[in-house]
Amino acid sequence: MLPDPVPPISSRPCLRRATRLMLPVATILLLAACASSPRPREATYKSSHSSLADLPARAPSATSAGTANDVLFRAMALVGTPYKWGGNTPESGFDCSGLVDYIYRHAADILLPHSSREMATMSGRKVSRMTELASGDLVFFGNRGGIDHVGVYVGKGRFVHAPNSGGTVRLDDIDGPYWGDHFAYGKRLLD
Repeated sequence: MLPDPVPPISSRPCLRRATRLMLPVATILLLAACASSPRPREATYKSSHSSLADLPARAPSATSAGTANDVLFRAMALVGTPYKWGGNTPESGFDCSGLVDYIYRHAADILLPHSSREMATMSGRKVSRMTELASGDLVFFGNRGGIDHVGVYVGKGRFVHAPNSGGTVRLDDIDGPYWGDHFAYGKRLLD
């Protein structure tokens, strides 16, 4: 003999009542979840708010302001690209000098060497003080007089660079705890 078929929910009063009560509770929970503030995404930069952030933005010169903007837009568009030692394209990833060369090659039609030390020896106006940097300047960092890192200054105390293995291209405060202590100078190629 076959067992009696299970009656539909609509014919079971206690299930019908429970379903009617659960619908408003589920709706309230869903609305509460949507109304709560979202968890902040991890930023692509570590910021302690640069003391240079309140300075007015500075372009290298009136004649090169358009090129400086192209450099900035290209640099900012690459934030988040993976780091790869020796890398020089968005597809392969970037190391610091590969990133800077790619930005300048595509935005300013300037070919740069693939070494931060060689870039530091190129001709161009040397900018010794952070407060005198202009958007698009190369910024160099090092230890004990040697240059070992390069990035592109974007203004307001921030620069774009490819910092290390396992990381990504990011935006950092130039006067932050590490970078401020290792800043060597800037170099203006766009005048």
